[in-house]
Amino acid sequence: MDCTTQPHDDDKFHEECGVIGVWRVPDAAAVTALGLHALQHRGQEATGIVTFDGQRFHSHRGLGLVGDNFGDAKVIASLPGTIAVGHNRYATTGETILRNVQPLYADFEFGGLAVAHNGNLTNAHVLHRALVRRGCLFQSTTDSEVFVHLIAISLYSTVVDRLIDALKQVVGAYSLVALTNNALMGVRDPLGVRPLILGRIAGSEDTAGWVLASETCALDIVGAEFVRDIEPGEIVVIDDQGVRSIKPFGRHVERFCVFEYIYFARPDSVMEGMPVYDARKRIGAELARESGVEADVIVPVPDSGVPAAMGYAQESGIPFELGIIRNHYVGRTFIEPTDHIRNLGVKLKHSANRPVLEGKRVVLVDDSIVRGTTSRKIVEMVRQAGAKEVHMRISSPPTTHSCFYGIDTPERSKLLAAQHNVAEMAELIGADTLAFVSIDGLYRALGKPGRDPAKPHYCDACFTGEYPIARPDQTDNAERQLSLLTES
Repeated sequence: MDCTTQPHDDDKFHEECGVIGVWRVPDAAAVTALGLHALQHRGQEATGIVTFDGQRFHSHRGLGLVGDNFGDAKVIASLPGTIAVGHNRYATTGETILRNVQPLYADFEFGGLAVAHNGNLTNAHVLHRALVRRGCLFQSTTDSEVFVHLIAISLYSTVVDRLIDALKQVVGAYSLVALTNNALMGVRDPLGVRPLILGRIAGSEDTAGWVLASETCALDIVGAEFVRDIEPGEIVVIDDQGVRSIKPFGRHVERFCVFEYIYFARPDSVMEGMPVYDARKRIGAELARESGVEADVIVPVPDSGVPAAMGYAQESGIPFELGIIRNHYVGRTFIEPTDHIRNLGVKLKHSANRPVLEGKRVVLVDDSIVRGTTSRKIVEMVRQAGAKEVHMRISSPPTTHSCFYGIDTPERSKLLAAQHNVAEMAELIGADTLAFVSIDGLYRALGKPGRDPAKPHYCDACFTGEYPIARPDQTDNAERQLSLLTES
Protein backbone atom coordinates (compact mmCIF):
# COMPACT_ATOMS: atom_id res chain seq x y z
CA MET A 1 0.00 0.00 0.00
CA ASP A 2 1.29 3.47 -0.86
CA CYS A 3 2.43 5.47 2.14
CA THR A 4 -0.02 8.26 1.34
CA THR A 5 -3.01 6.00 1.70
CA GLN A 6 -4.20 5.05 5.19
CA PRO A 7 -5.33 1.48 5.89
CA HIS A 8 -8.65 2.63 7.32
CA ASP A 9 -9.27 4.63 4.15
CA ASP A 10 -9.49 1.30 2.36
CA ASP A 11 -13.15 1.22 3.38
CA LYS A 12 -14.00 4.23 1.21
CA PHE A 13 -14.41 4.74 -2.49
CA HIS A 14 -11.30 6.58 -3.59
CA GLU A 15 -11.34 9.75 -5.62
CA GLU A 16 -10.75 9.43 -9.31
CA CYS A 17 -8.05 12.11 -10.01
CA GLY A 18 -8.07 15.84 -10.49
CA VAL A 19 -6.97 17.87 -13.51
CA ILE A 20 -6.24 21.53 -14.14
CA GLY A 21 -4.99 23.58 -17.08
CA VAL A 22 -4.13 27.30 -17.23
CA TRP A 23 -3.67 29.57 -20.25
CA ARG A 24 -1.74 32.85 -20.40
CA VAL A 25 -1.34 33.16 -16.64
CA PRO A 26 1.84 34.63 -15.09
CA ASP A 27 3.67 32.06 -12.95
CA ALA A 28 1.59 29.30 -14.50
CA ALA A 29 3.37 26.54 -12.57
CA ALA A 30 2.68 28.19 -9.21
CA VAL A 31 -0.96 28.83 -10.12
CA THR A 32 -1.33 25.23 -11.29
CA ALA A 33 0.24 23.93 -8.07
CA LEU A 34 -2.25 25.99 -6.03
CA GLY A 35 -5.11 24.57 -8.06
CA LEU A 36 -3.79 21.04 -7.55
CA HIS A 37 -3.59 21.72 -3.81
CA ALA A 38 -7.30 22.56 -3.83
CA LEU A 39 -7.94 19.32 -5.75
CA GLN A 40 -5.76 17.20 -3.45
CA HIS A 41 -8.83 15.31 -2.18
CA ARG A 42 -9.28 13.79 -5.65
CA GLY A 43 -5.92 12.00 -5.60
CA GLN A 44 -3.06 11.70 -3.14
CA GLU A 45 -0.74 9.13 -4.70
CA ALA A 46 1.10 11.29 -7.22
CA THR A 47 1.08 14.68 -8.89
CA GLY A 48 2.65 16.41 -11.87
CA ILE A 49 2.82 19.65 -13.86
CA VAL A 50 3.90 20.34 -17.46
CA THR A 51 4.47 23.93 -18.64
CA PHE A 52 5.31 25.54 -21.98
CA ASP A 53 7.40 28.72 -22.17
CA GLY A 54 6.88 29.44 -25.87
CA GLN A 55 9.91 27.42 -26.92
CA ARG A 56 10.16 24.32 -24.75
CA PHE A 57 8.04 22.10 -22.53
CA HIS A 58 9.08 21.58 -18.91
CA SER A 59 7.88 18.80 -16.63
CA HIS A 60 8.03 17.77 -12.99
CA ARG A 61 6.22 14.68 -11.73
CA GLY A 62 6.49 12.86 -8.44
CA LEU A 63 4.90 10.44 -6.02
CA GLY A 64 3.13 11.86 -2.99
CA LEU A 65 1.25 15.05 -2.22
CA VAL A 66 1.26 18.40 -4.02
CA GLY A 67 3.06 20.17 -1.19
CA ASP A 68 5.77 17.53 -1.08
CA ASN A 69 6.48 17.96 -4.80
CA PHE A 70 5.83 21.65 -5.48
CA GLY A 71 6.48 23.29 -2.13
CA ASP A 72 10.07 24.02 -3.14
CA ALA A 73 10.53 27.34 -4.97
CA LYS A 74 13.35 25.78 -7.01
CA VAL A 75 10.93 23.23 -8.49
CA ILE A 76 8.47 25.96 -9.46
CA ALA A 77 11.32 28.01 -10.96
CA SER A 78 12.26 25.03 -13.13
CA LEU A 79 8.81 25.18 -14.76
CA PRO A 80 8.75 28.52 -16.66
CA GLY A 81 5.91 29.62 -18.89
CA THR A 82 2.41 31.06 -18.84
CA ILE A 83 0.52 27.91 -19.86
CA ALA A 84 0.42 24.61 -18.00
CA VAL A 85 -1.50 21.45 -17.21
CA GLY A 86 -1.46 19.55 -13.93
CA HIS A 87 -2.75 16.31 -12.47
CA ASN A 88 -3.38 14.66 -9.10
CA ARG A 89 -3.51 10.88 -9.26
CA TYR A 90 -5.31 8.17 -7.44
CA ALA A 91 -4.57 4.99 -9.38
CA THR A 92 -7.59 3.26 -10.92
CA THR A 93 -5.52 1.51 -13.59
CA GLY A 94 -1.79 0.98 -13.53
CA GLU A 95 0.62 0.79 -10.63
CA THR A 96 1.71 3.71 -8.48
CA ILE A 97 5.10 4.20 -10.08
CA LEU A 98 6.71 7.29 -11.54
CA ARG A 99 6.22 6.30 -15.19
CA ASN A 100 2.44 6.27 -14.60
CA VAL A 101 2.36 9.76 -13.11
CA GLN A 102 0.63 12.36 -15.26
CA PRO A 103 0.57 14.60 -17.21
CA LEU A 104 1.90 12.28 -19.89
CA TYR A 105 4.09 14.03 -22.48
CA ALA A 106 5.12 13.13 -26.02
CA ASP A 107 6.84 14.82 -28.99
CA PHE A 108 4.98 14.70 -32.29
CA GLU A 109 5.58 16.04 -35.79
CA PHE A 110 3.29 18.96 -34.92
CA GLY A 111 5.12 19.65 -31.63
CA GLY A 112 4.72 18.60 -28.04
CA LEU A 113 1.59 17.29 -26.34
CA ALA A 114 0.90 16.90 -22.61
CA VAL A 115 -2.26 15.11 -21.44
CA ALA A 116 -3.83 14.86 -18.00
CA HIS A 117 -6.80 12.50 -17.70
CA ASN A 118 -9.49 11.84 -15.08
CA GLY A 119 -11.66 8.76 -15.52
CA ASN A 120 -11.45 5.31 -17.01
CA LEU A 121 -11.63 3.88 -20.52
CA THR A 122 -13.75 0.75 -20.56
CA ASN A 123 -12.19 -0.41 -23.83
CA ALA A 124 -8.61 0.38 -22.76
CA HIS A 125 -7.42 -3.22 -22.90
CA VAL A 126 -8.85 -3.80 -26.37
CA LEU A 127 -7.28 -0.56 -27.61
CA HIS A 128 -3.98 -1.29 -25.92
CA ARG A 129 -3.68 -4.69 -27.58
CA ALA A 130 -4.65 -3.25 -30.98
CA LEU A 131 -2.10 -0.44 -30.66
CA VAL A 132 0.67 -2.84 -29.61
CA ARG A 133 -0.10 -5.00 -32.67
CA ARG A 134 0.37 -1.89 -34.79
CA GLY A 135 3.80 -1.30 -33.29
CA CYS A 136 3.07 1.28 -30.59
CA LEU A 137 5.45 1.13 -27.64
CA PHE A 138 3.79 1.91 -24.30
CA GLN A 139 5.89 3.57 -21.60
CA SER A 140 3.29 3.26 -18.82
CA THR A 141 0.57 0.88 -17.66
CA THR A 142 -2.11 3.54 -17.32
CA ASP A 143 -5.00 3.65 -19.78
CA SER A 144 -4.40 7.38 -20.22
CA GLU A 145 -1.52 6.62 -22.58
CA VAL A 146 -4.02 5.17 -25.05
CA PHE A 147 -5.01 8.77 -25.91
CA VAL A 148 -1.41 9.64 -26.78
CA HIS A 149 -0.96 6.69 -29.14
CA LEU A 150 -4.32 7.18 -30.84
CA ILE A 151 -3.37 10.79 -31.53
CA ALA A 152 0.04 9.66 -32.80
CA ILE A 153 -1.33 7.22 -35.39
CA SER A 154 -4.19 9.45 -36.55
CA LEU A 155 -4.00 10.46 -40.21
CA TYR A 156 -5.60 13.85 -39.65
CA SER A 157 -3.43 16.95 -39.97
CA THR A 158 -4.45 19.25 -37.11
CA VAL A 159 -4.06 18.46 -33.42
CA VAL A 160 -7.74 19.08 -32.76
CA ASP A 161 -8.82 16.72 -35.54
CA ARG A 162 -6.40 14.07 -34.28
CA LEU A 163 -7.84 14.45 -30.78
CA ILE A 164 -11.39 14.08 -32.12
CA ASP A 165 -10.29 11.01 -34.07
CA ALA A 166 -8.84 9.50 -30.89
CA LEU A 167 -11.88 10.34 -28.77
CA LYS A 168 -14.22 8.66 -31.24
CA GLN A 169 -12.36 5.39 -30.71
CA VAL A 170 -12.44 5.34 -26.91
CA VAL A 171 -15.30 4.22 -24.71
CA GLY A 172 -15.57 5.30 -21.10
CA ALA A 173 -16.04 8.13 -18.65
CA TYR A 174 -13.41 10.83 -18.74
CA SER A 175 -12.46 14.44 -18.62
CA LEU A 176 -9.06 15.57 -19.77
CA VAL A 177 -6.92 18.61 -20.37
CA ALA A 178 -4.28 18.68 -23.11
CA LEU A 179 -1.54 21.20 -23.84
CA THR A 180 0.15 21.77 -27.19
CA ASN A 181 2.56 24.44 -28.44
CA ASN A 182 -0.29 26.80 -29.24
CA ALA A 183 -3.47 25.65 -27.47
CA LEU A 184 -4.99 24.37 -24.24
CA MET A 185 -7.84 21.91 -24.70
CA GLY A 186 -10.44 20.47 -22.35
CA VAL A 187 -12.76 17.52 -23.03
CA ARG A 188 -15.66 15.78 -21.29
CA ASP A 189 -17.00 12.39 -22.25
CA PRO A 190 -20.29 12.34 -24.20
CA LEU A 191 -22.37 11.48 -21.10
CA GLY A 192 -20.60 13.99 -18.87
CA VAL A 193 -19.89 11.44 -16.13
CA ARG A 194 -16.70 13.15 -14.98
CA PRO A 195 -16.65 16.90 -14.18
CA LEU A 196 -14.76 19.73 -15.88
CA ILE A 197 -15.31 23.48 -15.59
CA LEU A 198 -14.04 26.67 -17.24
CA GLY A 199 -12.92 29.77 -15.35
CA ARG A 200 -11.35 33.10 -16.18
CA ILE A 201 -8.69 35.09 -14.35
CA ALA A 202 -9.33 38.83 -14.40
CA GLY A 203 -8.04 40.88 -17.29
CA SER A 204 -9.38 42.51 -20.43
CA GLU A 205 -11.03 40.32 -23.04
CA ASP A 206 -7.71 40.19 -24.87
CA THR A 207 -5.53 39.55 -21.83
CA ALA A 208 -7.74 37.36 -19.62
CA GLY A 209 -6.23 34.13 -18.39
CA TRP A 210 -8.23 30.92 -18.58
CA VAL A 211 -8.48 27.94 -16.28
CA LEU A 212 -9.86 24.43 -16.84
CA ALA A 213 -10.33 22.35 -13.69
CA SER A 214 -12.18 19.41 -12.20
CA GLU A 215 -13.93 21.53 -9.56
CA THR A 216 -14.76 25.15 -8.78
CA CYS A 217 -12.74 25.01 -5.54
CA ALA A 218 -9.62 25.13 -7.75
CA LEU A 219 -10.83 28.42 -9.22
CA ASP A 220 -11.34 29.97 -5.80
CA ILE A 221 -7.76 29.40 -4.65
CA VAL A 222 -6.22 30.98 -7.79
CA GLY A 223 -8.60 33.95 -7.90
CA ALA A 224 -10.44 32.87 -11.04
CA GLU A 225 -14.10 33.51 -11.86
CA PHE A 226 -16.36 30.60 -12.75
CA VAL A 227 -17.58 30.86 -16.35
CA ARG A 228 -19.44 27.59 -16.99
CA ASP A 229 -19.35 23.81 -16.95
CA ILE A 230 -17.83 22.17 -19.98
CA GLU A 231 -20.77 20.38 -21.57
CA PRO A 232 -20.93 16.61 -22.01
CA GLY A 233 -19.21 15.64 -25.26
CA GLU A 234 -17.72 19.11 -25.68
CA ILE A 235 -14.15 19.99 -26.65
CA VAL A 236 -13.04 23.47 -25.61
CA VAL A 237 -10.02 24.90 -27.42
CA ILE A 238 -8.28 27.89 -25.86
CA ASP A 239 -5.67 29.70 -27.92
CA ASP A 240 -4.60 33.23 -28.83
CA GLN A 241 -7.85 33.70 -30.76
CA GLY A 242 -9.92 33.05 -27.61
CA VAL A 243 -12.15 30.18 -26.54
CA ARG A 244 -14.06 28.06 -29.01
CA SER A 245 -16.29 25.04 -28.61
CA ILE A 246 -16.50 21.86 -30.71
CA LYS A 247 -19.19 19.21 -30.24
CA PRO A 248 -18.28 16.22 -32.42
CA PHE A 249 -20.36 13.54 -30.70
CA GLY A 250 -23.96 14.67 -31.13
CA ARG A 251 -26.41 14.82 -28.24
CA HIS A 252 -26.50 12.23 -25.47
CA VAL A 253 -28.51 11.93 -22.28
CA GLU A 254 -26.38 13.30 -19.44
CA ARG A 255 -25.29 10.88 -16.71
CA PHE A 256 -23.21 12.92 -14.27
CA CYS A 257 -21.68 10.85 -11.44
CA VAL A 258 -24.08 11.16 -8.49
CA PHE A 259 -21.32 10.20 -6.05
CA GLU A 260 -19.71 13.60 -6.64
CA TYR A 261 -22.57 15.08 -4.59
CA ILE A 262 -22.40 12.39 -1.92
CA TYR A 263 -18.67 12.18 -1.28
CA PHE A 264 -16.10 12.93 -3.98
CA ALA A 265 -16.34 16.67 -4.54
CA ARG A 266 -15.14 19.16 -1.96
CA PRO A 267 -18.15 20.59 -0.10
CA ASP A 268 -17.32 24.17 -1.14
CA SER A 269 -17.45 23.27 -4.85
CA VAL A 270 -20.41 23.81 -7.15
CA MET A 271 -21.21 20.85 -9.40
CA GLU A 272 -23.45 21.26 -12.45
CA GLY A 273 -24.91 24.43 -10.93
CA MET A 274 -25.60 22.85 -7.52
CA PRO A 275 -23.58 23.73 -4.39
CA VAL A 276 -22.27 20.43 -3.03
CA TYR A 277 -22.64 21.53 0.59
CA ASP A 278 -26.34 22.30 0.09
CA ALA A 279 -26.88 19.02 -1.74
CA ARG A 280 -25.37 17.01 1.12
CA LYS A 281 -27.50 18.80 3.71
CA ARG A 282 -30.62 18.09 1.68
CA ILE A 283 -29.66 14.41 1.38
CA GLY A 284 -29.31 14.32 5.17
CA ALA A 285 -32.72 15.90 5.60
CA GLU A 286 -34.28 13.36 3.24
CA LEU A 287 -32.58 10.59 5.18
CA ALA A 288 -34.15 11.89 8.41
CA ARG A 289 -37.60 11.97 6.81
CA GLU A 290 -37.23 8.44 5.50
CA SER A 291 -35.62 6.74 8.49
CA GLY A 292 -36.00 8.89 11.60
CA VAL A 293 -35.37 7.27 14.97
CA GLU A 294 -35.71 8.48 18.56
CA ALA A 295 -32.30 9.67 19.68
CA ASP A 296 -30.51 12.22 21.85
CA VAL A 297 -27.74 13.33 19.53
CA ILE A 298 -26.79 13.34 15.84
CA VAL A 299 -23.08 12.67 15.30
CA PRO A 300 -21.29 12.84 11.93
CA VAL A 301 -18.48 10.51 10.95
CA PRO A 302 -15.99 13.23 9.99
CA ASP A 303 -15.32 14.79 7.69
CA SER A 304 -17.47 13.56 4.82
CA GLY A 305 -20.52 12.88 6.98
CA VAL A 306 -20.74 16.39 8.44
CA PRO A 307 -23.06 18.22 5.99
CA ALA A 308 -25.50 15.28 5.78
CA ALA A 309 -25.55 15.03 9.59
CA MET A 310 -26.32 18.75 9.80
CA GLY A 311 -29.26 18.29 7.44
CA TYR A 312 -30.44 15.25 9.39
CA ALA A 313 -30.26 17.18 12.69
CA GLN A 314 -32.13 20.21 11.33
CA GLU A 315 -34.89 18.05 9.87
CA SER A 316 -35.25 15.83 12.95
CA GLY A 317 -34.87 18.53 15.59
CA ILE A 318 -32.28 16.40 17.40
CA PRO A 319 -29.09 18.25 18.49
CA PHE A 320 -26.02 18.00 16.26
CA GLU A 321 -22.79 17.34 18.13
CA LEU A 322 -19.20 16.47 17.23
CA GLY A 323 -19.13 13.16 19.04
CA ILE A 324 -16.19 11.94 16.93
CA ILE A 325 -13.08 14.08 16.53
CA ARG A 326 -10.86 13.62 13.51
CA ASN A 327 -7.09 13.82 13.76
CA HIS A 328 -6.06 15.86 10.70
CA TYR A 329 -2.36 15.25 11.22
CA VAL A 330 -2.13 11.58 10.34
CA GLY A 331 0.89 11.29 8.08
CA ARG A 332 2.79 8.20 7.01
CA THR A 333 1.13 5.02 8.28
CA PHE A 334 2.61 3.68 11.49
CA ILE A 335 4.19 0.23 11.45
CA GLU A 336 1.55 -2.22 12.63
CA PRO A 337 3.30 -5.44 13.67
CA THR A 338 0.53 -7.07 15.70
CA ASP A 339 -3.20 -7.65 15.33
CA HIS A 340 -3.83 -5.68 18.53
CA ILE A 341 -2.07 -2.57 17.22
CA ARG A 342 -3.60 -3.03 13.78
CA ASN A 343 -7.11 -3.09 15.25
CA LEU A 344 -6.43 0.26 16.90
CA GLY A 345 -5.61 1.78 13.50
CA VAL A 346 -8.94 3.59 13.12
CA LYS A 347 -8.10 5.61 16.23
CA LEU A 348 -5.21 7.19 14.36
CA LYS A 349 -7.83 9.11 12.45
CA HIS A 350 -10.91 9.21 14.73
CA SER A 351 -11.35 9.62 18.46
CA ALA A 352 -14.55 9.40 20.49
CA ASN A 353 -15.69 12.55 22.33
CA ARG A 354 -16.87 10.71 25.46
CA PRO A 355 -18.77 13.58 27.21
CA VAL A 356 -20.99 13.94 24.10
CA LEU A 357 -21.65 10.19 23.72
CA GLU A 358 -21.86 8.74 27.21
CA GLY A 359 -25.35 7.55 28.14
CA LYS A 360 -26.82 8.88 24.86
CA ARG A 361 -28.87 7.37 22.07
CA VAL A 362 -26.62 8.24 19.12
CA VAL A 363 -27.36 8.52 15.42
CA LEU A 364 -24.13 8.19 13.44
CA VAL A 365 -24.31 9.71 9.95
CA ASP A 366 -21.81 8.70 7.27
CA ASP A 367 -21.76 9.00 3.48
CA SER A 368 -21.37 5.32 2.52
CA ILE A 369 -20.54 1.79 3.58
CA VAL A 370 -18.18 -0.08 1.30
CA ARG A 371 -16.61 -3.09 3.03
CA GLY A 372 -18.02 -2.19 6.43
CA THR A 373 -14.74 -2.53 8.30
CA THR A 374 -14.49 1.14 9.29
CA SER A 375 -18.18 1.38 10.18
CA ARG A 376 -17.81 -1.58 12.53
CA LYS A 377 -14.83 0.03 14.26
CA ILE A 378 -16.57 3.40 14.53
CA VAL A 379 -19.68 1.83 16.06
CA GLU A 380 -17.54 -0.13 18.50
CA MET A 381 -15.61 3.00 19.47
CA VAL A 382 -18.83 4.93 20.14
CA ARG A 383 -20.18 2.09 22.29
CA GLN A 384 -16.93 1.97 24.26
CA ALA A 385 -17.37 5.69 24.94
CA GLY A 386 -20.62 4.85 26.74
CA ALA A 387 -23.32 5.31 24.11
CA LYS A 388 -26.59 3.65 25.15
CA GLU A 389 -27.76 3.04 21.56
CA VAL A 390 -26.00 3.42 18.23
CA HIS A 391 -28.07 3.93 15.07
CA MET A 392 -26.23 4.20 11.74
CA ARG A 393 -27.65 6.34 8.92
CA ILE A 394 -26.02 6.48 5.48
CA SER A 395 -26.49 9.39 3.04
CA SER A 396 -26.27 7.14 -0.02
CA PRO A 397 -28.18 4.04 -1.12
CA PRO A 398 -26.49 0.67 -0.49
CA THR A 399 -23.38 0.28 -2.64
CA THR A 400 -24.02 -2.99 -4.41
CA HIS A 401 -21.91 -2.71 -7.58
CA SER A 402 -18.37 -1.75 -8.52
CA CYS A 403 -17.56 1.34 -10.56
CA PHE A 404 -15.75 0.97 -13.89
CA TYR A 405 -15.65 4.66 -14.75
CA GLY A 406 -12.60 5.91 -12.87
CA ILE A 407 -13.45 5.30 -9.21
CA ASP A 408 -11.27 2.86 -7.33
CA THR A 409 -13.79 0.41 -5.86
CA PRO A 410 -13.49 -3.11 -4.52
CA GLU A 411 -14.71 -6.03 -6.58
CA ARG A 412 -18.37 -6.76 -5.98
CA SER A 413 -17.73 -9.77 -3.74
CA LYS A 414 -16.12 -7.41 -1.20
CA LEU A 415 -18.97 -4.88 -1.12
CA LEU A 416 -20.94 -5.49 2.07
CA ALA A 417 -24.28 -4.46 0.57
CA ALA A 418 -23.81 -6.86 -2.35
CA GLN A 419 -23.59 -9.81 0.01
CA HIS A 420 -26.02 -8.91 2.82
CA ASN A 421 -29.39 -7.25 3.39
CA VAL A 422 -29.69 -4.17 5.62
CA ALA A 423 -30.59 -6.14 8.76
CA GLU A 424 -27.58 -8.41 8.29
CA MET A 425 -25.35 -5.41 7.66
CA ALA A 426 -26.57 -3.76 10.88
CA GLU A 427 -25.64 -6.87 12.83
CA LEU A 428 -22.24 -7.13 11.17
CA ILE A 429 -21.27 -3.53 11.98
CA GLY A 430 -22.78 -3.77 15.48
CA ALA A 431 -25.42 -1.04 15.12
CA ASP A 432 -28.85 -1.18 16.77
CA THR A 433 -30.38 -0.06 13.48
CA LEU A 434 -29.07 0.80 10.04
CA ALA A 435 -30.74 2.71 7.22
CA PHE A 436 -29.70 4.16 3.87
CA VAL A 437 -31.30 6.97 1.91
CA SER A 438 -33.43 5.47 -0.87
CA ILE A 439 -32.47 5.97 -4.50
CA ASP A 440 -35.66 8.02 -5.02
CA GLY A 441 -34.88 10.00 -1.88
CA LEU A 442 -31.41 10.75 -3.21
CA TYR A 443 -32.89 12.04 -6.46
CA ARG A 444 -35.47 14.13 -4.59
CA ALA A 445 -32.72 15.72 -2.52
CA LEU A 446 -30.98 16.68 -5.77
CA GLY A 447 -34.09 18.42 -7.09
CA LYS A 448 -35.64 15.59 -9.10
CA PRO A 449 -39.09 14.08 -8.46
CA GLY A 450 -37.43 10.69 -8.07
CA ARG A 451 -35.45 8.30 -10.22
CA ASP A 452 -37.05 7.68 -13.59
CA PRO A 453 -35.98 4.11 -14.49
CA ALA A 454 -36.49 4.88 -18.18
CA LYS A 455 -34.28 7.98 -18.07
CA PRO A 456 -32.17 8.39 -14.93
CA HIS A 457 -30.45 11.75 -14.77
CA TYR A 458 -27.25 10.55 -13.08
CA CYS A 459 -24.80 7.70 -13.31
CA ASP A 460 -25.87 5.66 -10.28
CA ALA A 461 -24.54 2.26 -11.36
CA CYS A 462 -22.83 1.66 -8.00
CA PHE A 463 -26.32 1.57 -6.45
CA THR A 464 -28.43 0.13 -9.26
CA GLY A 465 -26.08 -1.95 -11.41
CA GLU A 466 -27.35 -0.07 -14.49
CA TYR A 467 -24.14 0.87 -16.30
CA PRO A 468 -24.72 3.68 -18.82
CA ILE A 469 -21.49 3.13 -20.75
CA ALA A 470 -20.56 -0.08 -22.52
CA ARG A 471 -17.73 -2.23 -21.17
CA PRO A 472 -16.12 -3.71 -24.31
CA ASP A 473 -13.18 -5.14 -22.35
CA GLN A 474 -15.64 -7.40 -20.54
CA THR A 475 -17.67 -8.58 -23.54
CA ASP A 476 -17.44 -11.85 -25.42
CA ASN A 477 -16.76 -10.10 -28.70
CA ALA A 478 -13.60 -8.32 -27.49
CA GLU A 479 -11.49 -10.30 -29.96
CA ARG A 480 -13.73 -9.25 -32.83
CA GLN A 481 -13.41 -5.61 -31.79
CA LEU A 482 -9.67 -6.07 -31.52
CA SER A 483 -9.50 -7.43 -35.07
CA LEU A 484 -11.54 -4.51 -36.40
CA LEU A 485 -9.33 -1.96 -34.65
CA THR A 486 -6.15 -3.66 -35.83
CA GLU A 487 -7.33 -3.71 -39.42
CA SER A 488 -8.52 -0.09 -39.43
